[in-house]
Amino acid sequence: MAEANMQVCKVCGVKIIKIIGGDRVLFSVGAPGTRETLWQKVCKHTQNSGCINRQNT
Repeated sequence: MAEANMQVCKVCGVKIIKIIGGDRVLFSVGAPGTRETLWQKVCKHTQNSGCINRQNT
């Protein structure tokens, strides 16, 4: 079921599952987080236009 609502980032490989109440980000290592956590850890450091979390810029 969750796979239908899942995106995988081609840049960093994280999985983002769209759920009610806020998306859940599954990192390759560590606890799940939010899109904001993903932005702080990864997205703000990349200039790659393929990032699927760019709406937080």
